[in-house]
Amino acid sequence: MHLRLRWAVRPLPISRLAEITGGTLADVQEPDLLVSGPAAIDSRRVTTGSLFVALQGERVDGHDFAATAAAAGAALALTTRPVGVPALVVPEVLAALDAIAHASLAALPDVTVIALTGSAGKTTTKDLVAALLRRLGPTVATPDSFNNEIGHPYSVLLADASTRYLVLEMGARGPGHIAARARISPPRVGAVLNVGSAHVGEFGSREGIAAAKGELVEALPAAADGGVAILNADDPLVAGMAGRTEARVVTAGTASGADVRAEAVTTDARGRAAYTLATRSGQVAVRLGLVGAHQVANSLIAAAVAIELGLPLAGVADGLAEAVASKWRMEITERSDGVTVINDAYNANPESVAAALHALTAIAAGRRAVAVLGEMAELGAGSAAAHRDVGALAAELGVAVVVAVGPNAAPIADAAGDRAVRVADIGAAIDALKGMLEPRDVVLVKGSRVVGLERVAAALDEHGATNGNGETAR
Repeated sequence: MHLRLRWAVRPLPISRLAEITGGTLADVQEPDLLVSGPAAIDSRRVTTGSLFVALQGERVDGHDFAATAAAAGAALALTTRPVGVPALVVPEVLAALDAIAHASLAALPDVTVIALTGSAGKTTTKDLVAALLRRLGPTVATPDSFNNEIGHPYSVLLADASTRYLVLEMGARGPGHIAARARISPPRVGAVLNVGSAHVGEFGSREGIAAAKGELVEALPAAADGGVAILNADDPLVAGMAGRTEARVVTAGTASGADVRAEAVTTDARGRAAYTLATRSGQVAVRLGLVGAHQVANSLIAAAVAIELGLPLAGVADGLAEAVASKWRMEITERSDGVTVINDAYNANPESVAAALHALTAIAAGRRAVAVLGEMAELGAGSAAAHRDVGALAAELGVAVVVAVGPNAAPIADAAGDRAVRVADIGAAIDALKGMLEPRDVVLVKGSRVVGLERVAAALDEHGATNGNGETAR
């Protein structure tokens, strides 16, 4: 298979894996042989002692590569049928992998699991939480945005005996998904960031999204057993989840009654926010290293988690100042001609695009702002209206040029009016931008992953471009 994922499996005999999964062994001569290497779903990533996980995709069936994996040193294949090499045959490969992840985590009683969910900002907040908790002890976190049915057990299996904190980003495309992931890796601390419009096409409404996101707080242990729910005080649908949990509730936000709150928020010329972090036990000045006023909300959730787990306020402030964003999330580079490129192309929904547009105009501050916007996927029946709202907001904020990429972004151009430039695809967008950009322009690139606008950002960059700190970009 072509997915390049592999992760750790605590050394276990093949017979024990059969007990954990309820599977049967096929072509296994040594049931006591240890599966001691990393698990892999790509036969090219197998090493000696690996568990080869034979997933069946739309175009490739992992079962066809089991023999190749065995030849490369895999001790065992996890399959749904015999494949002619040592295999653990189970009804569903992913369900069996979930069981292995659950058993592996259960064998690590010293690990505290922290889970986060929300419609926007999950990955950035997860990165912030992990950065803060590393100041307290060895921390493992969901890589990138591996928060789906494959990425979740992958992330859980990264933890080992040295791990103290496991920070898990939980996504959902339907009811029950978060509850299922919480059963694999029961969290002690759960944080809900927001309820927006991402995936509203699958859930039907924001209330449906809230019902699914709230499965996280329902999965937490009671307050007497150490359960803590961190809720966004500024989002009514999130704040309303307090009644759905027996865990102790801690609120975070700008609301005056929030337990962890931001006061006196300001933003500098680079779009980075500063504020006073106020808590029940004191306050501290915070200056974020991340770009965008929307990062205040993300940082407050992260701060609340870290404070609950024992990080002093000074450590929280230092950690938030030093934290950096994951790739393609508000990455800023400066070209030699003075053009500033903001690469926020990892994903998009109405809330995150609005936040990015506000950041764009704040950073531009007198310079010409250009927004390259692609489709926001999975919005269902309200998709056209949501795209029009984005175009209208860009016009309202004074964005000089709105480049709408692809046919599904047409409503953005409709609402943006005479400042809109319509292009058919990424190649056309690159060509158009090369002809229109002027020195000192500030360019935002933003769209859903399916659009692939990171290629536009890469084309706009140049050898020797520098990042927002004046260092050579890599």
